[in-house]
Amino acid sequence: MRLHIIRDIDDMDADVITFEASRSDLTILDVLKENNFRTEAGPGVYDIHSPRVPSNEEIRAAIDKMKERIPAEKLWVNPDCGLKTRGNAETVPSLKNLVNAAREARDENC
Repeated sequence: MRLHIIRDIDDMDADVITFEASRSDLTILDVLKENNFRTEAGPGVYDIHSPRVPSNEEIRAAIDKMKERIPAEKLWVNPDCGLKTRGNAETVPSLKNLVNAAREARDENC
């Protein structure tokens, strides 16, 4: 599906675009790939609206899926949206797992 909005976002000259992606099973990435999206992208790797702490393996699987559609050098790893709805008990372990999974993926690319 060719979308003009993708080209318009690219033309904004932003360094990185972040967006919700986990609740849609990362399907937005297919649209970005089909439209030759050039801007660096930070699709959310886990749903912050759920109190569940995503495992390192779950986040790593999302990163691997993202790398099939976005070149690793253009990929930023982050949670969906902000974390204001979550407490420290959920946020800290979730972000630790996110950092560990991102490090593993980065080490693989070096």
